[in-house]
Amino acid sequence: MLETELRDQIQQGYRTFLEANKLRPRLGQKQMIAAIANALAGIESDADGRRLAGNPITVVEAGTGTGKTLSYLLAALPIARARGKRVVIATGSVALQEQLVNRDIPNLLESTGWDYRIALAKGRGRYLCPVRLDQCLDSATARDSGMFLFEDEISFNPTSKLIASYRAMDKALQAGSWVGDRDSWVESMEDNDWRPLTVDRRQCTGRRCRMIRECCFFNARDELEEADCIVANHDLVMADLALGGGVILPSPEDTIYIFDEGHRIAATALNHFAGTCRLRTTIGWLGRMKKQVDGWTPLLKEAPELVSRLEKLHIAATEAEKLLGLSFPLLEKFLDQLPDGEEEPRWCFPGGDPGVDVRELAGHLVQGLGVLTTTIEVLSDRLGEAMDEPHFPVPRVDLEQLFQQVGIWQGRVEGALHLWQCYAREDDPKIGPPYARWLVLEQGGSNPDIRVAASPTDAGGIFRASLWQRCHAAIITSATLRTLGKFDNFIKRCGLPETASYTAVAGTFDYGQAGVISVPDIGADGADSRIHTEALINALPDIVKWSEGTLVLFASRRQMEKVYENLPAECKGPVLMQGQWSNQEIVRLHRAAIDSGEGSVIFGLASFAEGMDFPGDYCRHVVIAKLPFAVPDDPVYQTLSDWLEQQGGNAFMELMLPDASLRLHQACGRLIRTEQDTGRITILDRRIVSKRYGQQMLDDLPPFRREIR
Repeated sequence: MLETELRDQIQQGYRTFLEANKLRPRLGQKQMIAAIANALAGIESDADGRRLAGNPITVVEAGTGTGKTLSYLLAALPIARARGKRVVIATGSVALQEQLVNRDIPNLLESTGWDYRIALAKGRGRYLCPVRLDQCLDSATARDSGMFLFEDEISFNPTSKLIASYRAMDKALQAGSWVGDRDSWVESMEDNDWRPLTVDRRQCTGRRCRMIRECCFFNARDELEEADCIVANHDLVMADLALGGGVILPSPEDTIYIFDEGHRIAATALNHFAGTCRLRTTIGWLGRMKKQVDGWTPLLKEAPELVSRLEKLHIAATEAEKLLGLSFPLLEKFLDQLPDGEEEPRWCFPGGDPGVDVRELAGHLVQGLGVLTTTIEVLSDRLGEAMDEPHFPVPRVDLEQLFQQVGIWQGRVEGALHLWQCYAREDDPKIGPPYARWLVLEQGGSNPDIRVAASPTDAGGIFRASLWQRCHAAIITSATLRTLGKFDNFIKRCGLPETASYTAVAGTFDYGQAGVISVPDIGADGADSRIHTEALINALPDIVKWSEGTLVLFASRRQMEKVYENLPAECKGPVLMQGQWSNQEIVRLHRAAIDSGEGSVIFGLASFAEGMDFPGDYCRHVVIAKLPFAVPDDPVYQTLSDWLEQQGGNAFMELMLPDASLRLHQACGRLIRTEQDTGRITILDRRIVSKRYGQQMLDDLPPFRREIR
């Protein structure tokens, strides 16, 4: 039960915040605060703070405009401090992270007078490495190609403008006017220009680095140690769990997690634990690695122990190279069975089972790559020790450079090892869904390559083992967690325990007054892609008002591009099509056009159907070209669907329909972002009214007025 002092603190904080910001209380907001506070208060702990009993998982669906951020902060921060725990907020994007840290949380603390230390947690790749910057500037000054610094396919040949940017960064770091965070640098920088300045955990020498006091990443990490509340993102939480938990972020046992945009967490987990390996690319890379080993050997002649380790590395790489060479003809046989003319030839192993021969080969590859991984790890450890020895016969700067190169090798080999471990394991379909395993023929260039891929299909298993059983508590919230009126699909996808509690709080928008959902008859539905595309080409010029802010969402890139190509010339002018520019640039151009009084129409795919915020005139019309069902031959969906059918389930009703309904709800959620917004949604797929499941999807949407023609 919530102690009186904590209850009073939360209630007073809410009243003070509302008064300071001249806001009125919202029913849904109060319901959400109460649901979270009561759930956290019900958790029992022992004298050491370890959770003994009570429900650790609270799921809250709260529509756009509820004020979710304020609700979970008001409830969680005081209780976490009282229980000796820390709060980790995980968002779906870096943009929302920064909004929380730079705007939402400071406003809460200022309005209430509360004193909590907040820190922003990002992956290592968002921070500059001072040693790398130093190396880049030295290489640029000497007109050295700097190949030893980077992944093999990247050459370092900076332009004079880029060198000037690097020097400006160095000056800003020295002056203390910049902390080395990519997102706070004054100018945008392309990935290929930023990547030379960063290292991953394998390339970092850590506390033994000669520039550790200037390390941007570790300085940011030190702030995490003192923080009451850490703002991270879903990917960073998954990375921490993959390392065992408590490595990047606080240990799960001492943490209250808040997953904002929680509808994304299952997909994020699957993506994070998936693996790929391009056969010819990896074979070629191993060959180049051996040449790099040979190139380093004479530079280390004064350190015979390191030379010996490099020689062992050369031998292990040769064995792995041979095994990968054997895999190509075996896997190519599967792709040869595919019909000609496919845009991306892909073979999905039925039921995720690659068969005895492939599994046996994978076992040998695991053994060979395992030896190579161990050899690299031993070399990396010895190089680290050598850097601590004051009289080691090899200059420290050379040891640093080799350590970084070894880190690159280690990352690549570990990735390949993970993939082949997925292929070597034999799943038991009686225990749970199998891994999806598939091959893709990549035909670019003169030498076709085979991409070998694998992914778990059950995010729930990952969460059960790594998080739900360990965390002190977790709060999951989003505007769209229920599908077809129930939490069932979300529960299955995330593996939530039976004790989890679920709440759907009252929304704030009057959808009936704000907008309308229209379903015109364009003479085709989405079942036949060719006929539907022709119907879209004919209908869109009259349906879209090209002089206003409009978002047209497509389920396939091919259809989007085909429609755009065949639009009348006068309609193409206002169109910003995804792929022509980065998403960020499309948003900027769209807003600029609307601000100047012109029309702007975004043609977008799934990434524009969620997370995008276009209030007011920026979006008066959302057009949904086709119901967003997953592509039937998607390997993860196909494998999971087959397994469900084998278990006596209905894959369409249990998997495809709930997911499509969720995506449709997200897409419709782009229209009304504030209480003042108005507009219309047009769905150009008649299945939503002609099919029984379509009616279910329609009923699951916000209660806009409807116009069915």
